[in-house]
Amino acid sequence: MDVQNLAHVPAFITKDGSEIRELLSYRNSCIRNQSLAEARLPPGRSTQGHHHVRSEEIYYILEGEAIMQVGEEKRQVGPGDAIAIPPGAYHQITNTGSTVLRFLCCCAPCYEHDDTVLRD
Repeated sequence: MDVQNLAHVPAFITKDGSEIRELLSYRNSCIRNQSLAEARLPPGRSTQGHHHVRSEEIYYILEGEAIMQVGEEKRQVGPGDAIAIPPGAYHQITNTGSTVLRFLCCCAPCYEHDDTVLRD
């Protein structure tokens, strides 16, 4: 059984500029076709707008308030909200609150830097 605890998983910065802790993926477990990570974004910060060629994503907001953009649509999101991001869809999240935004990122297939295409 593979069990990873958030407190013991090292953080790294993704290509879009968010700080994540990859809880489960092929890099640290028996999981092969998806990944689960916790992301953090300071108040007033945004990820760099981007899309993934292969991966679909789900963001699940744990703490904080944000504006989420998927394609041309923007919505206010907060704790308990799950956001579907299909492959190829431009997306960006902006922390509009006064505390660190914490959210889960589920990617299938697993998150990879080379699958992330940044937009200026």
